Amino acid sequence: MGQAGIVFLPTSNLEAVRHFYGEKLGLELSLDQGPCLIFRLGGTGFVGFCLGDGPLTPPSGVIITIVTQEVDQWYDRLVAQGVTVDGHARANPSYKIYHFFARDPNGYRVEIQRFDDPNWRG
Repeated sequence: MGQAGIVFLPTSNLEAVRHFYGEKLGLELSLDQGPCLIFRLGGTGFVGFCLGDGPLTPPSGVIITIVTQEVDQWYDRLVAQGVTVDGHARANPSYKIYHFFARDPNGYRVEIQRFDDPNWRG
């Protein structure tokens, strides 16, 4: 079994990524590799952004999810910082979650989510 997981995504603006993920979301910058920045999502989960060639068109199906018990606190913090969100945190009975979405500077959807499913083994 692996020790950690990293998902890498392309970006055209590392400084905007550094500001959004490091300052607005408050995530730890685990490693600055120059053309790539790797942030800790929590535990052993990471997301990395690397400079891509040419214009960036994020796929519509990509969602970066941060799992937390403090969804409402995240919502208040992000709204206070001017981050665009898709509405108040809310329950989604189909998936047994409580969540909301924001957008990062690349256009990726960022979900702040709590599992209410007793089968979640996070």
